[in-house]
Amino acid sequence: MKPVLEARNIRKKFFDPVEVEILRGLDLSVMPGEFVSIMGKSGCGKSTLLYVLSTMDTQYEGELYLAGQALQGEKPNELARIRNQHIGFVFQFHYLLPEFSVLKNVMLPALKLGLKSAEEIEHDAMEKLRLLDVQEQALKRATQISGGQKQRVAIARALINNPDIIMGDEPTGNLDSKNAQRVFDIFREITSEQKQSLLIVTHDQDFAAKTDRIIEMADGTIVSS
Repeated sequence: MKPVLEARNIRKKFFDPVEVEILRGLDLSVMPGEFVSIMGKSGCGKSTLLYVLSTMDTQYEGELYLAGQALQGEKPNELARIRNQHIGFVFQFHYLLPEFSVLKNVMLPALKLGLKSAEEIEHDAMEKLRLLDVQEQALKRATQISGGQKQRVAIARALINNPDIIMGDEPTGNLDSKNAQRVFDIFREITSEQKQSLLIVTHDQDFAAKTDRIIEMADGTIVSS
């Protein structure tokens, strides 16, 4: 079985005000259906690594492969297409668009990808909302639902294009323990039933301990995986 995501010798530097190496030759891989967490102290490079792996940051050295396709050197438009089709994102803040309904927020990435009709996308979006038990909120504006519901809607949006991997940056950071556990259970269900991979940056040790594998970072390197 081949990795869904593979990174080889990833290096990243910042140059303002002086040159600092943030990522120092990292190697990692994530297998299909694997639930992986990334941990480490603030400033160790966790989020920087996630943004490189997600193709949102292209200013790095090394090799990056998604579903066997080499990504380094691809043009921005192609990276945007790959990102939208193959990667789902869940952040600490849900980033739902307040002027749209819950349903429309979930539909947007699929409408942008343009591989299905609007009717098919709406059907898929309702299925994702049912999966996350927020289907009754579909026609409400994003501002009219609770924080825990907003994060579940954000997960539904991340799932709409059936990505190979979902990446999260502190996705439970703003949630109470009950909602954090609910999000974890949803993630676990996604990996076990949908066979999608998850790569989650977190400070929550309880959350990380329940994942399949923890990648521990320190000073821009991976110290255990």
